[in-house]
Amino acid sequence: MALTKVKAKAKAKRRSGLLDNVKTIVYAGLIAVVIRTFLFEPFNIPSGSMIPTLLVGDYLFVEKYAYGYSHYSFPFSPDFFSGRIFGSLPKRGDVVVFKYPRDTSEDYIKRVIGLPGDTVQMRGGELYLNGDLVPRQADGEYIVDDEGIHMAMRRYIEDLPRRNGQVVRHEILKATDLGEANNTPVYTVPQGELFVMGDNRDNSADSRFWGFVPMENLVGRAEIIFFSINARYPWWEIWMWPVEIRWSRIGHLIP
Repeated sequence: MALTKVKAKAKAKRRSGLLDNVKTIVYAGLIAVVIRTFLFEPFNIPSGSMIPTLLVGDYLFVEKYAYGYSHYSFPFSPDFFSGRIFGSLPKRGDVVVFKYPRDTSEDYIKRVIGLPGDTVQMRGGELYLNGDLVPRQADGEYIVDDEGIHMAMRRYIEDLPRRNGQVVRHEILKATDLGEANNTPVYTVPQGELFVMGDNRDNSADSRFWGFVPMENLVGRAEIIFFSINARYPWWEIWMWPVEIRWSRIGHLIP
């Protein structure tokens, strides 16, 4: 009789332990969903349009609450409201993740150049904002080695002005000052929209080609790189994994 009671207690204890484990997993999942939806979401960089600021293989956290929330802030982008809740305007120079206006199933990442009411123009390869030349300083040569492309480009330090008198100092790359992308008409940014460009100026599909980004399409502001890998070797060469990791980029804040 005593042995039966001991077995029953042990069985009940196992059930209780299993239930606790299930609860822990469910709670952890709910917390992860809340964090990903309202606070921070991880993204990876698949293309070189933001070189040298962001490299292919960078993994970063995007601050979801930076500009408030739209229906694109939520998983699967359920279309149950329009506009933004707790919305705020980005600053010039912010690096933002947004839904591509021509296909909102795709995420893009670019730098905010023009705010509503601004005029933006590329002239002779240089950027003009509201009629004024945006200052830049030559900073030597940069070798791009991206997706089989190996080429030398010119690097500049650009000082993008903000409305509070401050500037955002960041790097850009230039291959040429010629061509359509370097000699554009004057774009006037409409209300509720943004003009964005990649830091790899001559290798970026951005507002110069497909237009403005509605504020509603913003997902968040890119904040910090939490992992980076160049993935030059086949995945099964496990012994090369430590060599592929770009250790110096981990924890790097995005200017």
